[in-house]
Amino acid sequence: MSRPDWDQYFMEIAEVVAKRSTCLRRQIGAVIVRDRRILATGYNGAPSGLPHCLELGCLRDELGIPSGTRHEICRALHSEQNAIIQAALYGVATRGSTLYCTHQPCSLCAKVLINAGISRVVFEGDYPDEFAIQMLEQAEVEIVKYASDGKVAEVTEL
Repeated sequence: MSRPDWDQYFMEIAEVVAKRSTCLRRQIGAVIVRDRRILATGYNGAPSGLPHCLELGCLRDELGIPSGTRHEICRALHSEQNAIIQAALYGVATRGSTLYCTHQPCSLCAKVLINAGISRVVFEGDYPDEFAIQMLEQAEVEIVKYASDGKVAEVTEL
């Protein structure tokens, strides 16, 4: 039995969180961590109390909107947004924390992460949004591309 390192541990938790997603395109999970303690989690899905894409279908698919574009045309919140909202709802500060996410954040989430004071982002899956990486780099957020084989590499360009 091998014990996972901290990045592997929190990435595996993000993968479990993603299983709650109600998105028909991608199931994404996020975990915000500081001092090796989970502060909040989030997955992509409709706002509380509203019907989910599982029930109504995917508006983006119906309109033929390609991945990585026109983020505003979607009934779901992204996992990163939901994690930050959960932290805010319960009065948990996120400054100086790490976000673990099953996929690379989009540019909208990158802006939210920067303003929430997230100092490190660890992600596994790709997302077609190079502008997000550029903004995170400009804000001096540490970006780590995680591989399920446990190899970790700092991202400089995707």
